[in-house]
Amino acid sequence: MKNHLVAALAYEGLCTFEFGCVTEVFALHRPELQTDWYQFAVCSMTPGNMRAAGGLQIQCEHDLRLLEKADTILIPGWQGVHVPVPAELVAALQAAAARGARIASICSGVFVLAAAGLLDGKTATTHWRYTGILQQRFPEIRVNENVLYVDEGQIISSAGSAAGIDMLLHLIRKDHGDRIANLVARRMVVSGHRDGGQAQYLPRPVLPDGAGALQTLMRTIRAAPGKPYTLSSMADLAAVSVRTLQRQFTDSTGMSPMVWLTRERIASACELLEETSLPLTRIAEHCGFGSEESMRHHFRQWVHCSPSRYRQQFGLASNENAGQQIV
Repeated sequence: MKNHLVAALAYEGLCTFEFGCVTEVFALHRPELQTDWYQFAVCSMTPGNMRAAGGLQIQCEHDLRLLEKADTILIPGWQGVHVPVPAELVAALQAAAARGARIASICSGVFVLAAAGLLDGKTATTHWRYTGILQQRFPEIRVNENVLYVDEGQIISSAGSAAGIDMLLHLIRKDHGDRIANLVARRMVVSGHRDGGQAQYLPRPVLPDGAGALQTLMRTIRAAPGKPYTLSSMADLAAVSVRTLQRQFTDSTGMSPMVWLTRERIASACELLEETSLPLTRIAEHCGFGSEESMRHHFRQWVHCSPSRYRQQFGLASNENAGQQIV
Protein backbone atom coordinates (compact mmCIF):
# COMPACT_ATOMS: atom_id res chain seq x y z
CA MET A 1 0.00 0.00 0.00
CA LYS A 2 3.02 2.33 -0.11
CA ASN A 3 2.30 5.60 -1.96
CA HIS A 4 -1.37 4.66 -2.41
CA LEU A 5 -3.04 7.91 -3.49
CA VAL A 6 -6.60 8.56 -2.37
CA ALA A 7 -8.29 11.36 -4.29
CA ALA A 8 -11.54 12.94 -3.09
CA LEU A 9 -13.78 14.94 -5.39
CA ALA A 10 -14.94 18.40 -4.30
CA TYR A 11 -17.70 20.28 -6.10
CA GLU A 12 -19.96 23.30 -5.79
CA GLY A 13 -22.36 22.65 -2.91
CA LEU A 14 -20.07 20.00 -1.38
CA CYS A 15 -21.70 17.68 1.16
CA THR A 16 -19.57 18.57 4.16
CA PHE A 17 -20.44 15.60 6.37
CA GLU A 18 -19.57 13.04 3.70
CA PHE A 19 -16.43 14.95 2.78
CA GLY A 20 -15.49 15.20 6.45
CA CYS A 21 -15.78 11.42 6.81
CA VAL A 22 -13.38 10.95 3.90
CA THR A 23 -10.81 13.37 5.28
CA GLU A 24 -11.10 11.97 8.81
CA VAL A 25 -10.37 8.45 7.57
CA PHE A 26 -7.70 9.08 4.94
CA ALA A 27 -6.17 12.54 5.40
CA LEU A 28 -4.98 12.40 9.02
CA HIS A 29 -1.39 11.53 9.79
CA ARG A 30 -1.39 8.25 11.72
CA PRO A 31 2.14 7.40 12.95
CA GLU A 32 0.71 5.22 15.72
CA LEU A 33 -0.35 2.66 13.12
CA GLN A 34 3.26 1.99 12.13
CA THR A 35 2.30 1.20 8.56
CA ASP A 36 2.51 2.87 5.17
CA TRP A 37 -0.54 5.12 5.23
CA TYR A 38 -2.33 6.67 2.31
CA GLN A 39 -1.45 9.82 0.45
CA PHE A 40 -4.45 12.09 0.23
CA ALA A 41 -5.44 14.94 -2.06
CA VAL A 42 -8.59 16.76 -3.17
CA CYS A 43 -9.52 17.74 -6.71
CA SER A 44 -12.34 19.62 -8.35
CA MET A 45 -13.72 20.48 -11.77
CA THR A 46 -13.60 24.22 -11.30
CA PRO A 47 -10.78 26.49 -10.10
CA GLY A 48 -11.22 29.02 -7.35
CA ASN A 49 -13.52 29.03 -4.36
CA MET A 50 -16.50 26.69 -4.06
CA ARG A 51 -19.37 26.79 -1.62
CA ALA A 52 -19.95 23.87 0.72
CA ALA A 53 -22.95 22.94 2.84
CA GLY A 54 -23.13 24.99 6.02
CA GLY A 55 -21.96 28.26 4.51
CA LEU A 56 -18.32 27.21 4.11
CA GLN A 57 -16.02 27.99 1.21
CA ILE A 58 -13.27 25.68 0.03
CA GLN A 59 -10.50 25.90 -2.51
CA CYS A 60 -8.77 22.95 -4.20
CA GLU A 61 -5.17 22.70 -5.27
CA HIS A 62 -5.81 20.04 -7.94
CA ASP A 63 -8.06 19.72 -10.97
CA LEU A 64 -9.39 16.48 -12.48
CA ARG A 65 -5.94 15.53 -13.76
CA LEU A 66 -5.32 14.21 -10.25
CA LEU A 67 -7.67 11.32 -11.08
CA GLU A 68 -5.19 10.12 -13.72
CA LYS A 69 -2.84 8.87 -11.02
CA ALA A 70 -5.18 8.17 -8.10
CA ASP A 71 -5.35 4.59 -6.80
CA THR A 72 -8.64 5.17 -4.97
CA ILE A 73 -11.20 7.82 -5.93
CA LEU A 74 -13.94 8.87 -3.52
CA ILE A 75 -17.15 10.69 -4.47
CA PRO A 76 -18.53 12.14 -1.19
CA GLY A 77 -22.10 12.87 -2.26
CA TRP A 78 -23.20 15.06 -5.14
CA GLN A 79 -24.86 18.42 -5.80
CA GLY A 80 -28.25 16.76 -6.07
CA VAL A 81 -29.76 13.56 -7.42
CA HIS A 82 -31.21 15.47 -10.38
CA VAL A 83 -28.11 17.57 -11.14
CA PRO A 84 -26.41 16.45 -14.39
CA VAL A 85 -22.85 15.15 -14.14
CA PRO A 86 -20.48 17.14 -16.40
CA ALA A 87 -19.01 15.29 -19.37
CA GLU A 88 -15.45 16.07 -18.26
CA LEU A 89 -16.03 14.33 -14.92
CA VAL A 90 -17.67 11.36 -16.62
CA ALA A 91 -14.69 11.01 -18.98
CA ALA A 92 -12.17 11.30 -16.13
CA LEU A 93 -13.89 8.59 -14.08
CA GLN A 94 -14.25 6.29 -17.08
CA ALA A 95 -10.54 6.65 -17.83
CA ALA A 96 -9.64 5.98 -14.19
CA ALA A 97 -11.83 2.87 -14.12
CA ALA A 98 -10.33 1.63 -17.37
CA ARG A 99 -6.83 1.69 -15.88
CA GLY A 100 -8.04 -0.12 -12.74
CA ALA A 101 -8.52 2.62 -10.14
CA ARG A 102 -10.85 1.79 -7.26
CA ILE A 103 -13.82 4.16 -7.16
CA ALA A 104 -16.29 4.54 -4.28
CA SER A 105 -19.28 6.75 -3.55
CA ILE A 106 -21.10 7.90 -0.45
CA CYS A 107 -24.83 8.60 -0.48
CA SER A 108 -25.87 10.62 -3.58
CA GLY A 109 -22.38 10.24 -5.04
CA VAL A 110 -23.66 7.01 -6.57
CA PHE A 111 -25.45 9.12 -9.19
CA VAL A 112 -22.04 10.26 -10.46
CA LEU A 113 -20.90 6.64 -10.84
CA ALA A 114 -24.19 5.75 -12.51
CA ALA A 115 -23.93 8.65 -14.97
CA ALA A 116 -20.45 7.44 -15.91
CA GLY A 117 -21.82 3.97 -16.66
CA LEU A 118 -19.59 2.40 -14.01
CA LEU A 119 -22.49 0.58 -12.35
CA ASP A 120 -24.11 -0.93 -15.44
CA GLY A 121 -24.93 -4.56 -14.70
CA LYS A 122 -23.70 -4.19 -11.11
CA THR A 123 -25.34 -3.99 -7.70
CA ALA A 124 -25.27 -0.65 -5.91
CA THR A 125 -26.88 1.21 -3.05
CA THR A 126 -27.47 4.74 -1.84
CA HIS A 127 -29.48 6.49 0.84
CA TRP A 128 -32.89 4.82 1.18
CA ARG A 129 -34.56 8.10 0.13
CA TYR A 130 -32.88 7.91 -3.28
CA THR A 131 -32.97 4.20 -4.14
CA GLY A 132 -36.24 4.48 -6.06
CA ILE A 133 -34.95 7.42 -8.10
CA LEU A 134 -31.70 5.59 -8.83
CA GLN A 135 -33.53 2.47 -10.03
CA GLN A 136 -35.94 4.47 -12.18
CA ARG A 137 -33.25 6.52 -13.89
CA PHE A 138 -30.75 3.70 -14.26
CA PRO A 139 -32.69 0.43 -14.71
CA GLU A 140 -29.52 -1.39 -15.75
CA ILE A 141 -28.29 -1.15 -12.13
CA ARG A 142 -29.38 -3.70 -9.51
CA VAL A 143 -30.30 -1.35 -6.68
CA ASN A 144 -30.26 -2.81 -3.18
CA GLU A 145 -31.99 -0.48 -0.73
CA ASN A 146 -31.49 -2.69 2.31
CA VAL A 147 -27.72 -2.59 2.84
CA LEU A 148 -25.12 -0.18 4.21
CA TYR A 149 -22.70 -0.61 1.32
CA VAL A 150 -22.04 -2.79 -1.72
CA ASP A 151 -18.55 -3.88 -2.72
CA GLU A 152 -18.38 -4.92 -6.37
CA GLY A 153 -14.60 -5.17 -6.27
CA GLN A 154 -13.43 -2.12 -8.20
CA ILE A 155 -16.60 -0.10 -7.65
CA ILE A 156 -18.07 0.40 -4.17
CA SER A 157 -21.18 2.34 -3.16
CA SER A 158 -22.57 3.17 0.26
CA ALA A 159 -25.81 4.41 1.74
CA GLY A 160 -26.40 7.73 3.43
CA SER A 161 -24.01 9.66 5.65
CA ALA A 162 -22.76 7.42 8.49
CA ALA A 163 -22.89 4.31 6.28
CA GLY A 164 -20.06 5.97 4.38
CA ILE A 165 -17.87 5.53 7.46
CA ASP A 166 -18.63 1.81 7.44
CA MET A 167 -17.64 1.62 3.78
CA LEU A 168 -14.43 3.61 4.29
CA LEU A 169 -13.40 1.37 7.20
CA HIS A 170 -14.19 -1.59 4.95
CA LEU A 171 -11.68 -0.23 2.41
CA ILE A 172 -9.04 0.05 5.12
CA ARG A 173 -9.82 -3.47 6.24
CA LYS A 174 -9.28 -4.73 2.69
CA ASP A 175 -6.01 -2.82 2.36
CA HIS A 176 -4.51 -3.20 5.84
CA GLY A 177 -6.45 -5.88 7.68
CA ASP A 178 -8.75 -5.98 10.70
CA ARG A 179 -6.27 -4.69 13.28
CA ILE A 180 -5.54 -1.43 11.48
CA ALA A 181 -9.20 -0.87 10.62
CA ASN A 182 -10.18 -1.38 14.25
CA LEU A 183 -7.50 1.06 15.44
CA VAL A 184 -8.79 3.72 13.06
CA ALA A 185 -12.36 3.05 14.19
CA ARG A 186 -11.31 3.32 17.83
CA ARG A 187 -9.71 6.69 17.21
CA MET A 188 -12.91 7.84 15.51
CA VAL A 189 -14.97 6.41 18.41
CA VAL A 190 -17.15 4.36 16.07
CA SER A 191 -17.94 0.68 15.70
CA GLY A 192 -15.09 -1.28 14.19
CA HIS A 193 -17.30 -3.26 11.85
CA ARG A 194 -20.89 -3.01 10.71
CA ASP A 195 -21.47 -5.57 8.02
CA GLY A 196 -22.29 -4.01 4.65
CA GLY A 197 -25.25 -6.35 4.32
CA GLN A 198 -26.96 -4.91 7.38
CA ALA A 199 -30.23 -3.17 6.53
CA GLN A 200 -30.22 0.63 6.44
CA TYR A 201 -33.66 1.21 7.80
CA LEU A 202 -37.05 -0.48 8.01
CA PRO A 203 -39.60 2.18 7.05
CA ARG A 204 -43.01 2.19 8.75
CA PRO A 205 -45.57 3.10 6.07
CA VAL A 206 -47.54 6.30 6.46
CA LEU A 207 -50.98 5.87 4.95
CA PRO A 208 -52.67 8.51 2.81
CA ASP A 209 -55.59 10.51 4.11
CA GLY A 210 -58.83 8.59 3.88
CA ALA A 211 -57.38 5.23 4.95
CA GLY A 212 -59.15 5.46 8.28
CA ALA A 213 -59.89 1.79 8.84
CA LEU A 214 -56.34 0.71 8.10
CA GLN A 215 -54.88 3.52 10.20
CA THR A 216 -56.98 2.37 13.15
CA LEU A 217 -55.87 -1.23 12.62
CA MET A 218 -52.21 -0.21 12.40
CA ARG A 219 -52.41 1.84 15.58
CA THR A 220 -54.05 -1.07 17.38
CA ILE A 221 -51.34 -3.53 16.33
CA ARG A 222 -48.51 -1.10 17.04
CA ALA A 223 -49.85 -0.66 20.56
CA ALA A 224 -49.94 -4.44 21.16
CA PRO A 225 -47.77 -6.26 18.60
CA GLY A 226 -47.55 -9.42 20.71
CA LYS A 227 -51.14 -10.55 20.25
CA PRO A 228 -51.76 -13.62 18.00
CA TYR A 229 -53.09 -11.78 14.96
CA THR A 230 -54.42 -13.66 11.94
CA LEU A 231 -55.81 -12.41 8.65
CA SER A 232 -59.31 -12.97 9.97
CA SER A 233 -58.74 -11.14 13.24
CA MET A 234 -57.06 -8.24 11.43
CA ALA A 235 -59.99 -8.04 9.00
CA ASP A 236 -62.41 -8.01 11.93
CA LEU A 237 -60.51 -5.15 13.58
CA ALA A 238 -60.69 -3.18 10.34
CA ALA A 239 -64.38 -4.14 9.85
CA VAL A 240 -63.73 -5.44 6.32
CA SER A 241 -63.53 -8.83 4.63
CA VAL A 242 -60.24 -10.68 4.38
CA ARG A 243 -60.16 -10.10 0.62
CA THR A 244 -60.75 -6.37 1.06
CA LEU A 245 -58.09 -6.18 3.77
CA GLN A 246 -55.52 -7.81 1.50
CA ARG A 247 -56.35 -5.50 -1.38
CA GLN A 248 -56.29 -2.36 0.74
CA PHE A 249 -52.98 -3.29 2.36
CA THR A 250 -51.36 -3.98 -0.98
CA ASP A 251 -52.67 -0.76 -2.49
CA SER A 252 -51.67 1.37 0.52
CA THR A 253 -48.37 -0.16 1.66
CA GLY A 254 -47.16 -2.32 -1.22
CA MET A 255 -47.15 -5.42 0.98
CA SER A 256 -49.54 -8.03 2.32
CA PRO A 257 -51.08 -7.69 5.80
CA MET A 258 -48.96 -10.52 7.22
CA VAL A 259 -45.72 -9.15 5.73
CA TRP A 260 -46.58 -5.75 7.19
CA LEU A 261 -47.28 -7.40 10.56
CA THR A 262 -43.86 -9.10 10.55
CA ARG A 263 -42.06 -5.89 9.63
CA GLU A 264 -44.00 -4.01 12.31
CA ARG A 265 -42.98 -6.57 14.91
CA ILE A 266 -39.36 -6.20 13.81
CA ALA A 267 -39.61 -2.41 14.07
CA SER A 268 -41.04 -2.75 17.56
CA ALA A 269 -38.26 -5.14 18.54
CA CYS A 270 -35.66 -2.72 17.15
CA GLU A 271 -37.00 0.04 19.37
CA LEU A 272 -36.75 -2.18 22.45
CA LEU A 273 -33.25 -3.32 21.51
CA GLU A 274 -32.20 0.31 21.12
CA GLU A 275 -33.85 1.71 24.23
CA THR A 276 -33.82 -1.08 26.84
CA SER A 277 -31.66 -3.88 28.18
CA LEU A 278 -34.55 -6.34 28.33
CA PRO A 279 -33.61 -9.99 27.60
CA LEU A 280 -34.13 -11.14 24.03
CA THR A 281 -36.69 -13.71 25.15
CA ARG A 282 -38.80 -10.96 26.73
CA ILE A 283 -38.58 -8.79 23.63
CA ALA A 284 -39.51 -11.72 21.39
CA GLU A 285 -42.55 -12.43 23.53
CA HIS A 286 -43.70 -8.81 23.67
CA CYS A 287 -43.34 -8.32 19.91
CA GLY A 288 -45.24 -11.47 18.96
CA PHE A 289 -42.44 -13.68 17.66
CA GLY A 290 -43.22 -16.48 20.08
CA SER A 291 -39.59 -17.38 20.65
CA GLU A 292 -36.12 -15.89 20.54
CA GLU A 293 -35.19 -18.22 17.67
CA SER A 294 -38.15 -17.01 15.62
CA MET A 295 -37.10 -13.40 16.21
CA ARG A 296 -33.53 -14.20 15.13
CA HIS A 297 -34.87 -15.81 11.96
CA HIS A 298 -36.88 -12.74 11.00
CA PHE A 299 -34.01 -10.39 11.86
CA ARG A 300 -31.68 -12.33 9.59
CA GLN A 301 -34.26 -12.12 6.81
CA TRP A 302 -35.17 -8.45 7.11
CA VAL A 303 -32.44 -6.64 9.05
CA HIS A 304 -29.57 -8.87 7.85
CA CYS A 305 -28.03 -9.17 11.28
CA SER A 306 -28.90 -10.81 14.57
CA PRO A 307 -30.83 -9.03 17.35
CA SER A 308 -27.71 -9.16 19.51
CA ARG A 309 -25.62 -7.51 16.81
CA TYR A 310 -28.30 -4.87 16.29
CA ARG A 311 -28.26 -4.07 20.01
CA GLN A 312 -24.47 -3.81 19.98
CA GLN A 313 -24.62 -1.31 17.14
CA PHE A 314 -27.58 0.82 18.17
CA GLY A 315 -28.46 0.00 21.77
CA LEU A 316 -28.20 2.25 24.80
CA ALA A 317 -26.82 -0.49 27.02
CA SER A 318 -24.46 1.95 28.71
CA ASN A 319 -27.36 4.17 29.68
CA GLU A 320 -28.56 2.96 33.05
CA ASN A 321 -31.66 5.10 32.71
CA ALA A 322 -32.86 3.41 29.52
CA GLY A 323 -36.45 2.25 29.87
CA GLN A 324 -36.84 -1.20 31.32
CA GLN A 325 -40.58 -1.58 31.47
CA ILE A 326 -43.12 -2.78 28.95
CA VAL A 327 -46.65 -1.76 29.74
